[in-house]
Amino acid sequence: MLKSALLIEDSSRIASLHSLQQNCRTLHRCKTADDALPLISIVEAAILYTPLERLCDWQSAIAGMRRLPVLWLCMETEAPKEIDWGYALDGVLFASMTTVETQFALKWALRSFHQRKRWAEEREQLLQRLEERKWIDQAKAVLCEIKGISEAEAYDFLRKQAMNERKRIGDIAASIVKVYQLIHG
Repeated sequence: MLKSALLIEDSSRIASLHSLQQNCRTLHRCKTADDALPLISIVEAAILYTPLERLCDWQSAIAGMRRLPVLWLCMETEAPKEIDWGYALDGVLFASMTTVETQFALKWALRSFHQRKRWAEEREQLLQRLEERKWIDQAKAVLCEIKGISEAEAYDFLRKQAMNERKRIGDIAASIVKVYQLIHG
């Protein structure tokens, strides 16, 4: 059960919310992004009850406020044949779902969101490590050229310098490359 959820109702149709209310201790409701802004920090998920044409706009608005699970509440007849519902949709709820089905869909959406968040963090870490590796390789080449040492000796030099200065090896390598580029243009 969710502690609290934000239901954004950008639709003139009325859906049965009984199963949704049974699975959320508190269900905050709003119609505009301005209404959603003060509530977004206290909810665990956002549920968009909006036509398909407005779905991406709302997803962008929510993502700009806070990263959290986003679900789409729709009628079965509105669900598109293609599975391109936006860039960050974690789940779909149908108005006809039972309480148990809604509970399962909410749990699945939370799981999907957390998995996507972990993947994004891992991706960011890998990109940082790749960038650091590029600096280290460039710095080794500079050290080999200037000091006339082997790559292994250049790496040992970088490692020892990083330990002495209590900095990351990538930061030391970047400094060396930037100074070399400044001097040798």
